Amino acid sequence: MFKIKLSLSMAAALATATIITQPTDAQTEGQRLGDVHFETSCTTEAQKAFDQGMLYQHSFWYRASKKLFEDAAKADPTCAIAYWGIAQSLLANPFNPVPAKNLAEGLAAIEQAKRLDAKTQRESDLIAAIGVYYANAEALDQRARAQVYVKAMEDVAARYPSDDEVQIYYALALNIAAAPSDKTYANQLKAAAILEPIARRRPHHPGAAHYLIHTYDYPALAQKGLDAALRYAKIAEAAPHAQHMPSHIFTRVGYWRESIASNAAAAKLARNGKEADDQLHASDYMVYAYLQLGRDRDAHLLIEEMNTIAGYNAERNTGPFALAASPARYVVERGDWAQAAQLDVRPAKFAYVEAIGHFARAIGAARSGGLEAAKTDLAKLAELRDKLRQAKDGYWSQQVDIQAQIASAWVLFAERRYDEALDALSAAADAEDKTEKATVTPGPLAPARELYGAMLLERGRAREALAAFEGTLAKEPNRLRGLAGAAKAAEQLGDNAKARGYHEKILAMVGDTDGTRAEIADARAFLKRL
Repeated sequence: MFKIKLSLSMAAALATATIITQPTDAQTEGQRLGDVHFETSCTTEAQKAFDQGMLYQHSFWYRASKKLFEDAAKADPTCAIAYWGIAQSLLANPFNPVPAKNLAEGLAAIEQAKRLDAKTQRESDLIAAIGVYYANAEALDQRARAQVYVKAMEDVAARYPSDDEVQIYYALALNIAAAPSDKTYANQLKAAAILEPIARRRPHHPGAAHYLIHTYDYPALAQKGLDAALRYAKIAEAAPHAQHMPSHIFTRVGYWRESIASNAAAAKLARNGKEADDQLHASDYMVYAYLQLGRDRDAHLLIEEMNTIAGYNAERNTGPFALAASPARYVVERGDWAQAAQLDVRPAKFAYVEAIGHFARAIGAARSGGLEAAKTDLAKLAELRDKLRQAKDGYWSQQVDIQAQIASAWVLFAERRYDEALDALSAAADAEDKTEKATVTPGPLAPARELYGAMLLERGRAREALAAFEGTLAKEPNRLRGLAGAAKAAEQLGDNAKARGYHEKILAMVGDTDGTRAEIADARAFLKRL
């Protein structure tokens, strides 16, 4: 069956989460964020505020955690470790770029912590470790600083092997510093070996469960993350991020209904708490899931709602990325190439966010007869890629380069240079397979290998197309266009048994969706003919 065995318990947990009202005070809220005790040398009052701050911090609820760490510093002016907490909060999701303003404020917090001279060696070591992350921000990009930080945390973890809080932060550092091109997942597996025993010993610790989800947020590891995904939503039921994070695993394994429920709960909590970035991030993941089920109307309505959300931080990539990606997903996933060619490009601080719109426009124009317009957007993609290269952003320049390769392939195809187009798109798919998606996105607008399969089908090369679609589905399970492409390729090969299997999977997946997607209509028509 398509549904997971744990879906009933998941549904119950999420149903509970969706009816939660926003707490009126931090103490009530904190009772529904898990259980953390991070020992400090500070006064009793400061310790209480610090532990409360850690509950929020481990669920990436930074505005609240920063306020509580500041409260700890006020309660005990000698509490140096409180400024470590402030610096942790200012990372504003360490998997994403830290805003320049936060880097300056974080460095100031660390300098204050050092001036106070921590009362214990452990606290001094932790302060020094996070300090290297903030140091030399002008000279080192975030990925380089993450490498320095993980080495510093490795040394701290070696000094305090039985300290769960130190070990948890070392595991998080390993995940932050993991290279997207490392398909051995060395850092992630090391982090898992640290976190799994802690999660068993401390089943209500939000950080252990949360960071296990990040640890397993990869196609090859995702099945291992289901347990943590289900537990984290219950551990920290009041946190928007805790309700959203399970959907990282659900997306990886293609459990679209579970992802929708998870993100609906997250978006509601974020909206009630006026956390616009979290609301937009959850909504983008929900749009992606809606589109895999052919629920295009629901996706469209949600995108309209997203466009009314104010108060997000334009200096962080979370909100701008969601606002650019969701409308682009809507046209690309539905194969509405004429609308894709007309998509508005949202201006943003981040070149790779602007690239999303130009990527959708270039493919849309190339596939709907607008060859010159496609070339214009392709040139813009190259310009944005070069801008990222000049900024020494290795990861995102590579992602935009892959987008440019894909768009260039469709331009070649429109020019009837078919062999060159197929070679170019095959190379783009190979390049995409060697890297990983960023945590800010549920996935690319369309996987390169899935697009390669579509191009092969158009050239009548069904056997190769089937291999391309099946290769995509191995990495991105239960994508609607992937399943439909595999079914169509099997039909063209005369393999009705395989075609039937894919069509049946589509209908089992979408259920009674009353949308008008061609993929669903084709599946129903094929099975009716049989």
